[in-house]
Amino acid sequence: MMTTAQYGRRGPLAGSRRKMRTAGFHTGASALALLWFLPIALILLISFRSTDDVLGNGLNALPHSFAPGNYGSAWSGGLQGALINSAIVTVPAVALTLLLASMAAFALSRYKIPLRRTLILLMLGGNLLPPQILLVPVAKLSQQFGLYDTLITLIAVEVGFGLGFYVFVLQGFMRTIPAEIQQAALLDGAGPFSVYWRIVMPLTRPALAALAALSFTWIFNDLLWPIALLVTQSKMPVTPALLGLQGQYVSYWNVIAAGSVIAAIPTVAVFLRFQRHFIAGLNLGAVK
Repeated sequence: MMTTAQYGRRGPLAGSRRKMRTAGFHTGASALALLWFLPIALILLISFRSTDDVLGNGLNALPHSFAPGNYGSAWSGGLQGALINSAIVTVPAVALTLLLASMAAFALSRYKIPLRRTLILLMLGGNLLPPQILLVPVAKLSQQFGLYDTLITLIAVEVGFGLGFYVFVLQGFMRTIPAEIQQAALLDGAGPFSVYWRIVMPLTRPALAALAALSFTWIFNDLLWPIALLVTQSKMPVTPALLGLQGQYVSYWNVIAAGSVIAAIPTVAVFLRFQRHFIAGLNLGAVK
């Protein structure tokens, strides 16, 4: 058995090792955070530099000028309409996806549906299918139905390709809700829709908020489907519009950097708005 003297000798040593590990962890985490933030800081600095400064001193040089007019040039260069198009596509797509996914997840998690597990696995497997191999078939079908080069088609595709993943996640959350709550509501005369809307949906709010933030980011920043289904430049969302901005302002990296900052503002704002719910949803999933 250890004596008191041995405990005394080992106590400070263990405490110092613990402090060293903690300091090492915080140092490594701070270095990684700084490494992640450096490109963002560089883009912000470039976006406020003048064209002569960038061309004369290079992109990596310290700023020698201050030109906030770059944001006006990027805004008038097509990003204003592109942001409106992105909002027209993203908001309905996120709302429809979460509504349909929550209804399907409620049925799969609360009722004994034949082949329920097979349906869930099919939805999960569909998300493992690379969307690139479906570009041509989806584009051809939209042309045959006369829906090519329309924002409605883009909304439908975004909803369809995100639905399986959201159903898979939400049904996992809803299955953890005690069945006694639903049984008590049924005894009180509530129907299936009342149970879904008034009981299950409020309890699933953390998961819905987390998925809403993710869905908004994915759809808003999507580049693949807009360039595959849209041709008219005035209908392009913000990410393809950045490519057009790059073609319009060749070598004007300050204007392109300003456009990138403008395009990133909505997704950052949505994440900050749902940050508390997003973290709660992740923690809830980790515990369950």
